[in-house]
Amino acid sequence: MNVIDSGNVAAATAVKLAKADVIAAYPITPQTPLTEKLSQMIDEGEMDAEYVAVESEHSALAVCIGAASAGVRAFTATSANGLLYMSEQVHWAAGARLPLVMCVVNRGVGAPWTVWNDHQDSISQRDAGWIQIYVKDHQEIMDTTIKAFRLAEEVSIPVMVCYDGYYLSHTYMPYDVPEQEKVDQFLPPYHYKHTLTPEAPENLNSVTMPDTRKDIRGDAAPCYMDIRYNLHDEMIQSIEKFEAIDSAFQEIFERGGNPVVTPYRMDDAEHVVVAMGTLANQFKVVIDRIREESGIKVGVLAINLYRPFPIDYIIKALEGRKGVVVYEKALSYGNQGALFGDVKSALYPCEKRPVIQNHIIGLGGREIKTDTLYETLIASCRKADENSGITDTPNWVGLQTVEPTAAER
Repeated sequence: MNVIDSGNVAAATAVKLAKADVIAAYPITPQTPLTEKLSQMIDEGEMDAEYVAVESEHSALAVCIGAASAGVRAFTATSANGLLYMSEQVHWAAGARLPLVMCVVNRGVGAPWTVWNDHQDSISQRDAGWIQIYVKDHQEIMDTTIKAFRLAEEVSIPVMVCYDGYYLSHTYMPYDVPEQEKVDQFLPPYHYKHTLTPEAPENLNSVTMPDTRKDIRGDAAPCYMDIRYNLHDEMIQSIEKFEAIDSAFQEIFERGGNPVVTPYRMDDAEHVVVAMGTLANQFKVVIDRIREESGIKVGVLAINLYRPFPIDYIIKALEGRKGVVVYEKALSYGNQGALFGDVKSALYPCEKRPVIQNHIIGLGGREIKTDTLYETLIASCRKADENSGITDTPNWVGLQTVEPTAAER
């Protein structure tokens, strides 16, 4: 069924189709309409689930942790400082290997306060042990949220589905809503092998010792460092799982493909833009214009799966190109763009490394003009061709200098 609605409604509809049993959330702009819609669906009997109204985001994820541990499918959503407020539980959910799904509706974090979009909120949690997927349009919100439940439950690692606040959360676009029967065929009922019941009690996530010890059955059990290794190793293995899940999705729904990275006009590209979210889509228009007007052969590589970082896919797509330009709406303060650092690290062992440049753009909702992208990209391609003036220092696109006031002088 084709509909035209907001990205937040697309996400809520996907959660409904996935038959989540427990939703716990606290309102925060621009996530609020997503959980409001879920509350409405439950109240009106469209969705058989329990909605838990909590006093904070920390409590919201705590409820989901309890629900998943008790053997039911759980979901939450948040943005910006709400994600930061639940940070302790974000790490706990990953360490406990609970298959939760959370939509992060990306927004800049305070202070100073902003309600507008960038990626600093979810990027700040990139090392928490969650799988992170960034989507580019409403159809991807719908499809990826459904796939995220299956991925989380197959690998026992929680998943964040990240999408741009306002650019996607509040805009209206057409998208297809799959039939419930087909979703049921794709997504099996939730089963958690460590489900807590009175008949089968377990002591989960107790204090661990530095070295391996025997469990109550006399078997060697992993301790803290071993558990961390297992999470890291199995997260890397989840890349292939995600590919397989996308293939299964394609068989049933006849759409999908390129779940890890999405190339655009890459076949003959000498220069490549790397970006995430709606910014990657905006660049399609830019490079079409550049190719037509200047003849520069440039393509776009959208990073969909950011954690685990798809190193092999990056090398395959970018090795041997003249230049790579990473545009991103987040940074690692005092260093460089987070995505830029990851791309540069992935390409470091390559014999034919491209020239890599970094642009920080759109922080706190600063307007991203297509003409600006056009001009900065052409300049970056020419610098790469000349291989001059290239540094790791990020270029801040759209930065506005303001004269200090008399009081500040």
